[in-house]
Amino acid sequence: MSSDESTQAADVVMCHCSGTKRDNIKNLFEQGMDINAISRWTGALSGCGGCEWDIADFLKELAEQQNAQSEQIRAQVYTSK
Repeated sequence: MSSDESTQAADVVMCHCSGTKRDNIKNLFEQGMDINAISRWTGALSGCGGCEWDIADFLKELAEQQNAQSEQIRAQVYTSK
């Protein structure tokens, strides 16, 4: 993905009722917020409900990436001992 594509993806509005963007959701997730906290903080998921599956899938993807990174770090730590 090019930097232009990455920037465009970050600017994608995931909840049109609240105007919450993909990058905002990602940043809040990285701060440790779960889907309920993100909803309370941004207003996402509290309107029509049309974004529910997209946001849930995005958070699942982020969690999987985070877990994969943690596994890589653990593997590096254990192999360096």
